[in-house]
Amino acid sequence: MKEHTITVKKRLPVKVLILLLTVFTFTPMMAQVVKGPVSLDYRKTTWIFNTSEPAASSLSNLSPKGNFSAPTGSLKTFTVQFTASLKNPSGETRLLEIPDVLSITLRQNDPDDRNRQNYPAYPLPDGKVPVLEAAIMLNSAGHPDWKKMITGIPLAILKEPFKEHEFTISFTGVRFTFYVDGELLDNEFPFGYPEWATDNSWKIDNQYVGKASIFFPAIIPEKKELAMTVPQDIQYWTPEGHNCWVGDVVTIFYKGRYHLFYLYDRRHHQSKFGKGAHYFEHLSTADFKKWTIHDAATPLEEQWECIGTGTPFVLHDKLYLTYGLHTGRVYPEEMTTWPLQWKYLDTHGYTGAFNRDTTPGFPAGSSFAVSDDGISAFKKSGITFHPCQNPSVYTDPRGKLMMLANAGSEGTWTSDSIEGGWRCVNRDFPPGGDCTFFFHWGNFDYIVGGFTGFWSRCAGNPDLPYEDMVTRGLDFYDGSNVPAITEISGGRFIMAAWIPIRGWGGPLVIRELIQSPDGRLGSKWMREVTPETNQPSDIAAKITGKKEVTTGSRSFMLSFTVNPGNKKPGKAAILFLPSKGDKDACELQISPDEKRAQFGKGSLTSPSPREKSLREGGSPSSAADYAIENIAGVDRPFTVRILIKDSDKLGGSLIDTEIAGQRTMISYRPDLTVRNMVFKAEGAEITNVTIAEVK
Repeated sequence: MKEHTITVKKRLPVKVLILLLTVFTFTPMMAQVVKGPVSLDYRKTTWIFNTSEPAASSLSNLSPKGNFSAPTGSLKTFTVQFTASLKNPSGETRLLEIPDVLSITLRQNDPDDRNRQNYPAYPLPDGKVPVLEAAIMLNSAGHPDWKKMITGIPLAILKEPFKEHEFTISFTGVRFTFYVDGELLDNEFPFGYPEWATDNSWKIDNQYVGKASIFFPAIIPEKKELAMTVPQDIQYWTPEGHNCWVGDVVTIFYKGRYHLFYLYDRRHHQSKFGKGAHYFEHLSTADFKKWTIHDAATPLEEQWECIGTGTPFVLHDKLYLTYGLHTGRVYPEEMTTWPLQWKYLDTHGYTGAFNRDTTPGFPAGSSFAVSDDGISAFKKSGITFHPCQNPSVYTDPRGKLMMLANAGSEGTWTSDSIEGGWRCVNRDFPPGGDCTFFFHWGNFDYIVGGFTGFWSRCAGNPDLPYEDMVTRGLDFYDGSNVPAITEISGGRFIMAAWIPIRGWGGPLVIRELIQSPDGRLGSKWMREVTPETNQPSDIAAKITGKKEVTTGSRSFMLSFTVNPGNKKPGKAAILFLPSKGDKDACELQISPDEKRAQFGKGSLTSPSPREKSLREGGSPSSAADYAIENIAGVDRPFTVRILIKDSDKLGGSLIDTEIAGQRTMISYRPDLTVRNMVFKAEGAEITNVTIAEVK
């Protein structure tokens, strides 16, 4: 980064100095940026099932029915493998069935039904959505109502859906997995086991299935990996798959790499009978252009595991990742280690360290993993060190180990060791329940909540109370959920979060934060991860009333300047419309004189009603209809950039907006593909309007 030197020959007035500080703080940094598209490094995995051991039973198109004896003990796990040539079904067809245990069904899914599996992410060219599903029946004493569990795929996810494929359904106790031609395409996390009969029958539909075999115990497949680099936008990224999303994000910058951990989500928190069954996956980058997908940092290994948000941190030059064990979602409290942990805390005044292998009860509360190589290769400690379920552990600017307790506990805690010994130093702040995150920037300390809370204080006095910035209308929530903020090289601060898509979990979103001298925060698009576009086309040099525009593509970027003018109230608005009418439409309004902007429902006959900001009781975290206030830089001509991202997987459009380079806001509009727009300038002027297709 080039250094800027200012020589002051005369003493300048204080107001001028503040203005200079503000300009330099809010001006984009001139750091060198790697050019070119974003790419993703990963290891494409093929799973090879060794079937050299004899099957318990095999069927063929000549022998479509058979019997086998009940498995016992560890043989409760199983693998079913079959070949089939599928067709576009007119109704529902049962391809394979083991009564009261397993069924494989081919059927048509409603093209408008995205519930749980998001099958319409992959429609056929004719718009139909045929799916193949595997359903297993589970039994457990703890949850007798948790019975039917389904994995499945839309057939259009396959390159040639109607040729012969090899399908593998594997139940390992921890996972219920759907493979096609050795590729893992869907995964669930069971609770309980099938209840086998003494003698079991099974059958196939030989009009579709050529052969089938069942193996006890489940075959553990071998991994064949191929290193690959693919062009892939990281902004608005989701994991590969029809029902895979990014959940809570936590980040750290360590030894020149930015590490991003996210709770891997399938089915919008509906896996494991609605309990989530999340775990931390891991991305990292050195330049924000080339990203690497690592092995999962905290994979699920037991039926009781449900992992919740934590934080990465560095202690004694080692990279740690804390996380919560939400075991109470699966077992009642008295069957977990919670009572023992709380009793220890009440008795001693600090927490203990409880080893998973030697402590009675299912582990619950705060745990951690440690990286062996400082990049990935995380290993779980097996220790619970605090009863809270979303531990936010960090080292403060003095190097002291601290924790913000969330979910099941509250307050601020400190310890000399990660392994227990945690004492509460402020029981009243922050309030528990949210996913809080601490960061330090210059002269200020900040704590940001997962969805609503934001507090700030001067950093010089650690005993100084935090000020609630939301009540002042100075929050920076912009549709992002559970934001994590990390300083990277060059003194830049990066925020990463997720956007909700029809429920919990969605695409990744990354921002660059900006700070004013008084500690107030804003946000802008991070140039390294902003999707590339084709050459922009001019739409209009000036708009003073209304102008209708046809988009020409599903994903595109708009850019224009707003001149506030002298008339009050002034407003610049864009109505985003489908190809016909205004069903599912959205309107963006920017009111410079009020320093306010909002997303609202769109209409061809009337403007959208006034929405509420977070301070006023609105819900920016919904990423739907909401307002932001106290926008800086809109009292003079300012630039607005809007990026519309549309895809079959999203089932609608993301509308991402940057205002004056100092404030962002994003909205998800289900079922909307933007084909038409209406620009509206009332008491303001819109100039230099361009549109560019996203590459």
